[in-house]
Amino acid sequence: MAASNNSFAKTYHRLFVELADPRTNDWFLIRNPLPGLTIIGLYLYFVLKWGPRYMADKKPFQLQKTLVVYNFIQVLVSCWLFYEGLDAGWLRHYSWKCQPVDFSTNPEAMRVARGVYIYFLAKISELLDTVFFVIRKKERQITFLHMYHHTVMPMISWGATKYYPGGHGTLIGVINSFVHIIMYTYYMLAAMGPQYQRFLFWKRHITTLQMLQFCIAFLHSSQLLFYDCGYPRWSVVFTLPNSIFFYYLFYDFYYKAYGKPVDKRKLNAEVNSKKKLENGHTKSNGVQNGHVVEEKKVK
Repeated sequence: MAASNNSFAKTYHRLFVELADPRTNDWFLIRNPLPGLTIIGLYLYFVLKWGPRYMADKKPFQLQKTLVVYNFIQVLVSCWLFYEGLDAGWLRHYSWKCQPVDFSTNPEAMRVARGVYIYFLAKISELLDTVFFVIRKKERQITFLHMYHHTVMPMISWGATKYYPGGHGTLIGVINSFVHIIMYTYYMLAAMGPQYQRFLFWKRHITTLQMLQFCIAFLHSSQLLFYDCGYPRWSVVFTLPNSIFFYYLFYDFYYKAYGKPVDKRKLNAEVNSKKKLENGHTKSNGVQNGHVVEEKKVK
């Protein structure tokens, strides 16, 4: 038993101390995975069990002011992360082919490490998205894609902060932060009331951007298969399949939400046909101009 405990202690020390980046390892929620896993576990329990049961006999919360403030803060954080990622790395010092992690304590390296850490904290804060859906009784918004995304991203960003806070893998975080600027701006305007609905015509393009980011992530990560700069090549075992899976989930969401383009052409044809009938045009079955025609609802 003592030998078994000693082996476990050595393995734990190896995984969570020796392999970790000493610069970030003592930061809040980073030293070991238990705090983060506890947060995710409580999140899943609330969203899947306790929250819906608690709200079953209650009216949905409105939370308009809370949502406006929350989404505004997310926009500000995303803007900061996007700027920091570009200014501290990708527009100044980083190679687009292959970029190792700078494990030194110089100001630029620490700036990037802090950015990765703030990105992790942002992913934790975004769990509130689903909490708000539950207490507002927006169950249709809580899809598998939504749950998978909000569960996996905190775990990935925790690992990046603890082991590789910088380098090649940060590009997806920079792109994701840009997408979140657009996305949370949309959510903020939507929460501000119906008078802003006319500014929300670009909803579908957010999903297009989300699919595009995973295409870029896949291509960018694939370069590690051909270039060696010290950034771990084994990371593609996680990044490439995850990019493909995320792309598939977002594509499936887009398909279900907006349908095939051909379906829209058929709908437009039906609408145009109805307009012609209303204007007194001849029907194809021989009904003459000026006759009263029974209208059919366009489905």
